[in-house]
Amino acid sequence: MACRVQKRISLRRKLHILRVLTNSYSAKRTSIANTTILRLYKLKLALETLKRHYENLLAAREDHINLLNHVKENKDVKIEKVRAGTFMVKVTCEKGSNKLVGILEAFDEMRLNVQQAKVSCENGFSLEAIVVAEDQTLDVKDVTEALLKAIGKQTGEKSQKFDKKL
Repeated sequence: MACRVQKRISLRRKLHILRVLTNSYSAKRTSIANTTILRLYKLKLALETLKRHYENLLAAREDHINLLNHVKENKDVKIEKVRAGTFMVKVTCEKGSNKLVGILEAFDEMRLNVQQAKVSCENGFSLEAIVVAEDQTLDVKDVTEALLKAIGKQTGEKSQKFDKKL
């Protein structure tokens, strides 16, 4: 008999805890159980919402980092148009293999003649050059895109304008 009383007291304690947690004022077990199930379902929905918000924040963070990296990459190549068909090219990037070769091949593909150049590999790779284009219609954007591809900073297909020439 004492065992039954202890079980009943234990059950009442558990029901009281559930009643407090679910803000239920009912004395019936089924009502407390239903309220508990409803509360658990609401908590599950809230957790799923938080997970969705977290995933959205991670995606936004990734987009932001990619955008910052893209902005940083564009700072590595600076092209100034000196006069029609003549450009001042400044390239800085971290050390890597065949940077100079890739840049010179890009110049060759665009039919750019190097008039003067300074190259340094001391703290990363840097190049300053004055180039003259055989094609006077070339603009700063075309040269920048080609050089970014040459140093491996830009992904994607080659520019259509240069594919036609090859």
